[in-house]
Amino acid sequence: MKVSSYFFKTISLVILTSFSFMSFAQNQNYEEIKNSDKNSFFFNYRGANVIEAAIGTSSINGDLPDAMFEIAFRIGYKRSLSPYFDIGLTYNKFNLAFKDIYNEGFMSFDVNLEYLLSPYKNFSPFIFAGGGLNASNYFTQTATKFQGGAGFEIIVAPGMGLRLLADYNYVLSDTLDGRVFGASDDTYWRILGGVTIYFGGGDKKDGILKGLPSIMNSNPIIKEN
Repeated sequence: MKVSSYFFKTISLVILTSFSFMSFAQNQNYEEIKNSDKNSFFFNYRGANVIEAAIGTSSINGDLPDAMFEIAFRIGYKRSLSPYFDIGLTYNKFNLAFKDIYNEGFMSFDVNLEYLLSPYKNFSPFIFAGGGLNASNYFTQTATKFQGGAGFEIIVAPGMGLRLLADYNYVLSDTLDGRVFGASDDTYWRILGGVTIYFGGGDKKDGILKGLPSIMNSNPIIKEN
């Protein structure tokens, strides 16, 4: 099974765009903040909870020729386990198609563990992996699957980020495209761009700020006798 050349072009575009944003972030002097303020930054600009929504495209590697790119979108929720790790659940709706032969709607319910490489910076790459359930419309066929992917995020305002990501999905079934052929199971890709909304963690932030030395504590006024 060959991956469409259009997919490789799209992946190349994702990589080039990632480097462009990295260069932009550096030019804008997005510097890593001081160690004492890292956690405060995290809860100011990110947070303990995340809601995400994204839209993009999907493409199948199956038993038929001329795979096409079709519409895909997702919504999800994530919970921060630490500034670097979070765990989340996403609902994905997408189509998989071959030109003039096959076009079918699917959905997947994915659980992922995500690693954010630079949680204390405005720009951060991330990677994720997990498992889930893949299902056609009306659940006429279902199968478990594994997925993994990568992308990057830019914080554009406190509590709000923009993301671009790609994931690879390996389905434990060879009937995804309606054909059973060959020894390998069917797989598909998704490329998505969207927004993340962070919230929560205010109590942790207040606790962090209380623990930081203030000007008064660092330079106490001593009364003269």
